[in-house]
Amino acid sequence: MKDKIDWIFKNLHLLVSAAIVIPTGIIYGSPSILPEHLDIQVQTVDLSNMLKTIMCLYLGIGLVWLLGVWKPGYWKNATQLNILFMLTLAAGRAISMITDGFPTGGYIFGIIAEFIIGLFSIYQLKKYSVE
Repeated sequence: MKDKIDWIFKNLHLLVSAAIVIPTGIIYGSPSILPEHLDIQVQTVDLSNMLKTIMCLYLGIGLVWLLGVWKPGYWKNATQLNILFMLTLAAGRAISMITDGFPTGGYIFGIIAEFIIGLFSIYQLKKYSVE
């Protein structure tokens, strides 16, 4: 039982990130359901193309995180990617808030969650890289 709990704690940052980013990617790539979740209307092929590209990027990154959960040899790289992904998303949102103004509540929650997960991932990397 202790081994399972240790496994969960070691992989918590990757599991939470995948659980958030994979559905978000699917929402970004689905123009018909996007307006239900975000204040975005997809009215051009170029915007639809960009959003589907972001969807696949999110899905691919989420798969790397899941690979890191189930293949211990990939854990460190998956964690490093998680740090980079989360902290650069938070930085981009911060820049946008400064230059463009405050977004809807979901995006404000996003910057807080991304910053916390990014910092927690740094902690995880330091804690479990010594094993």
